[in-house]
Amino acid sequence: MASSSVGMACLGLVLCMVVGPSLATVYTVGDTSGWATGVDYSSWANDKTFKVGDSLVFNYPTSHTVEEVSSSDYSTCTVGKAISTDSTGATTINLKTAGTHYFICGVAGHCESGMKLAIKVESSSSSSSTDKPSTTSPSTTTTTKIPDSSSSWNLSPVLAFATTWVALCVMMVVS
Repeated sequence: MASSSVGMACLGLVLCMVVGPSLATVYTVGDTSGWATGVDYSSWANDKTFKVGDSLVFNYPTSHTVEEVSSSDYSTCTVGKAISTDSTGATTINLKTAGTHYFICGVAGHCESGMKLAIKVESSSSSSSTDKPSTTSPSTTTTTKIPDSSSSWNLSPVLAFATTWVALCVMMVVS
């Protein structure tokens, strides 16, 4: 009886570790090119599905900026009215709301040269045609250094807690 309980607990632990990683994805904007002039960001974003909970990582020299802007400021490359801005060279944007998000470089002439990105963010539970653009709730900007890669998986804190709890239960049953 105890061995079947241990087996079930081990199976549960394995399932949590294999099936449970969070579906949040970290995207490095522009992949190895980073956030720079001369990159076609529309093409870069075209084959990606962004969801609430995902993150965008902008890697760039400090001669550039990352500004989240409104749709009209994106279309006209208007600077000075950013929702959020950063110029540290490593910017992480946590996508917290569904809708279309707009980013430009605020350095004169860079947005006009194509250094701009528009992405549609779907709700994390399912995609829906009722998603509305983010107008009052900006994404969260955090400055971090993340290894260069197009995307990576994150482990949910809840999943990490659950996995630890299951492991402790297994150890208590075995001893």
